[in-house]
Amino acid sequence: MRPYTILNAAMTLDGKIATKTGSSRISNERDVERVHKLRMKLDGIMVGINTILVDDPKLTVRKLPNEETFTHETFTEKINPVRVVVDSYGRIPINSNVLNSDAKTIIATSNKILKNRKTFSLLKQKADVFICGEKEIDLKRLMEYLYSKGIKTLMLEGGSTLSFSMFKEGLIDEVRICIGPIIVGGSHAKTLVDGDGFAFMESGVKLKMKNSYFLDECLILEYFVKKSK
Repeated sequence: MRPYTILNAAMTLDGKIATKTGSSRISNERDVERVHKLRMKLDGIMVGINTILVDDPKLTVRKLPNEETFTHETFTEKINPVRVVVDSYGRIPINSNVLNSDAKTIIATSNKILKNRKTFSLLKQKADVFICGEKEIDLKRLMEYLYSKGIKTLMLEGGSTLSFSMFKEGLIDEVRICIGPIIVGGSHAKTLVDGDGFAFMESGVKLKMKNSYFLDECLILEYFVKKSK
């Protein structure tokens, strides 16, 4: 068993999730509210280590429709999803926002982390450290572990390499994308899904339209992932 997983992201009209410099604010305030409302409904939220190193996000619920930004005291662990960081080599800084006390955190890593016993010991004081792989993360095993920990629904919120790996392993059930009315270009700008990619179009992940609507000038697209037979 594994969590029902929704890939949620914002991208430009030309498919970029960030510029070549890492600038990534694409969606508007209404979409930010949509994302935080979705976070509150799900059990967990997962990102790759590069998202932590570049953005240092808190990955907590902070804003809802028609409400002011909430304080730490307002939202407890019962509201915030469990934060999951995929970090094969244990590169997460010990002062990262995702390791604060606002919500529980799981660090998924490999045996490589055992080479730095000090880091491993410090991380275990702030998070649940789960080793699932020799050099790379065994994502299927990780999903089973998350399910066993009560995470029945999961939001995947980046990054592009992790997204490809999750698609490749057949671990994504829905895709929800905000398309911002902007084009940035750039051969070194990250796209929605990077990684090795599939060699042929027929090998790609097939989607079925679920819903579409506008939030001001942003277009929201929701798809189910068609399961391969």
